[in-house]
Amino acid sequence: MSTKVVCLGGGHGLAATLSAMRNVTKDVTAIVTVADNGGSSGRLRAEFNSLPPGDLRMALAALCSDDDWGRSWAEIMQYRFTSAGEMDNHAIGNLLLTALWDRDGDPVKGLERVGDLLQVVGRVLPMALEPLDIEGTFELNGESKTIRGQIEVAAAKGEVIQLRIIPESPKSTPEALSVIEQADWITFGPGSWLSSVMPHLLLKEQAAAISKSKAKKILIFNLPDPTTSEEYAGSSLTDHLQFILKHLPDFKFDFALVDHRIATNNSAFESLVKKCGGIVVSFDLADNVHTFHHDSKKLFSAFGHILQPNLIR
Repeated sequence: MSTKVVCLGGGHGLAATLSAMRNVTKDVTAIVTVADNGGSSGRLRAEFNSLPPGDLRMALAALCSDDDWGRSWAEIMQYRFTSAGEMDNHAIGNLLLTALWDRDGDPVKGLERVGDLLQVVGRVLPMALEPLDIEGTFELNGESKTIRGQIEVAAAKGEVIQLRIIPESPKSTPEALSVIEQADWITFGPGSWLSSVMPHLLLKEQAAAISKSKAKKILIFNLPDPTTSEEYAGSSLTDHLQFILKHLPDFKFDFALVDHRIATNNSAFESLVKKCGGIVVSFDLADNVHTFHHDSKKLFSAFGHILQPNLIR
């Protein structure tokens, strides 16, 4: 029987995880954040009051079948229009998902239909059945300000003191809760810490399901971003984990997966991971060109090592 893996996140980080994990097991489910309010996704969300489709589209493309049919449709799904009009920058996959949701009113069914078209390995689910907003409280020069919206939070200056999702207690996707309960492994990240990783732990129903799950858990930490363009960039490994624990003090996991370049002699981080029940494992994970992005082939190698029976405690 295949190992059941659930991967939580959003954006390019989740896509890298899925591209790797699909080669480890065929029973992989992506649970994707639904708080994007920018670009094509934000425009479609505002017009149709639908889930933002972009991160879901990327997850589907990452899991497409590894043959001419799947690769061809994945390329089509990712294609963006270029024009001087309102279609500019819309991805075909975003339009297709929004059309199915608008017609049927069922986000999960729409994702399954597109998954069938792409012949995906595994499954893609939204974390909630309604679009969410991210709201953060930031402190700068002794003053605090509350900022709402994923794009706005990502661009905010200052130290983020508190993060929340709106509505405060949205309904989790039932199918997502079910696969978390049945999972053998759960991964978190990598990706934008505030908008791709944290929302999964702020959604109360889902956080409770994660806490109750007997699955082994892997927390994948981001690579250093020299452009400082990523929200929460410049924060240490310890900062990232402490931010989770500030919002979810009882969070437990088994493995902290980090790049070997930033894992050296970090006793404070290792101690904090140990308090969460885990151990630190380090590998070469960076893309050789874009060194702040994870390489899916290197992630595949790391996952292969971690999921070996001799590492399961």
